[in-house]
Amino acid sequence: MHPFGTDRLGRDILARLIEGGKVSLSIGVGSALVASFIGLILGSVAGYFRGKIDKAFVVLVDLFLTFPTFFLLLALVSYVNASVWVLIVVISITGWMTTARLIRSESFKIGSQPYIKILDIAKVKKSKILLKYYAPILAPIFFVSFTFGVGGAILAESGLSFLGLGIVAPQMSWGTILSGGKDVIEIAWWVSFFPGLMIFLVTFSLINISNYLQTLTNKKEIKA
Repeated sequence: MHPFGTDRLGRDILARLIEGGKVSLSIGVGSALVASFIGLILGSVAGYFRGKIDKAFVVLVDLFLTFPTFFLLLALVSYVNASVWVLIVVISITGWMTTARLIRSESFKIGSQPYIKILDIAKVKKSKILLKYYAPILAPIFFVSFTFGVGGAILAESGLSFLGLGIVAPQMSWGTILSGGKDVIEIAWWVSFFPGLMIFLVTFSLINISNYLQTLTNKKEIKA
């Protein structure tokens, strides 16, 4: 039985979707986690220390945002042989800016609170202030950005693999399965349809989870 059909080589589509899903989700979760941590560290440091560090942060973010993200991905991948770890690094390098800007903005608000100024006057260690007072407040933004980033990373990997610049055989992802079905789309539509459906369902679910987490965060802020 092949509930999702087979490809032109007789391989079961469902089995390939399960195997490809491991790779796609690993890249999505891994790159979103790395990108969110980069954004958290850079954004909180820039928002807390301000001054020259914040100016350098703004220049760095503007530099990355100057280039369209997907074309920057294409440029980076074209110089290296793509693999799961390479794609995690490349996608995370191009995906940390939004999180960092949100974290920086929130860090400015936290830094203007009287108790933070008192802690600075008391010469409490800066690392302790960041970990004990900043981290709990910034955590909801981190998780929202992470959830949203997983969906974006899966889409980025799928786009690269579809163009032949992502995962290559013998490994597979939803993007490579989708790409493999484009040549037989007229006679075997299911080869491309089901991996595309999985990409849509996962990213749509993650976006809704992200929106739900953001709603909860906003409610807590209103109550506070």
